[in-house]
Amino acid sequence: MAKDQEPESFAQIALPHLDVAYNLARWLTRDDHLAEDVVQEAYLRAFRFFSSFRGGDGRAWLLTIVRNTFYSMRKRDHAAQLHEPFDEELHDGAVEAGAQNGDPEALLMRSAGGQIIREAMDALPAEFREVLVLREIEELSYKDIALVAEVPVGTVMSRLARARKLLRRQLERANGGL
Repeated sequence: MAKDQEPESFAQIALPHLDVAYNLARWLTRDDHLAEDVVQEAYLRAFRFFSSFRGGDGRAWLLTIVRNTFYSMRKRDHAAQLHEPFDEELHDGAVEAGAQNGDPEALLMRSAGGQIIREAMDALPAEFREVLVLREIEELSYKDIALVAEVPVGTVMSRLARARKLLRRQLERANGGL
């Protein structure tokens, strides 16, 4: 780094990715309020350990913390709290707000098949939901997904293939086996 350059601040690195962090947390938890808790805890952890950030992709770094926070909270809460029924009324409000802001995911969820897709995604195990969300919605590369999920790229590829296959089966069932 040149002498006249200042290191980037936590706000510059982490805050631009708040929406992406919340989106991942929401898909993992399937609950808006729990997702907020996960993101809040993740940002606290990220702030606390910001001095260990060595540069690079701030989004992948932050999403790794969000993911790890989710799994830590799930383990701590013995998974009971994170498997509560999906609150459709709360989610629809978030979708409407996102759709008004041009959020592609929100626009998808507002479409006629959005409910079916949401239900099919919710039926997937968390490790498959997360790779689908990171690749198809957040458009992360396989390499970045591997960093976030802390698995080899080959594992990302196999999880993604399996997730797509499971999602396809769920959607076929929802459409009467078409």
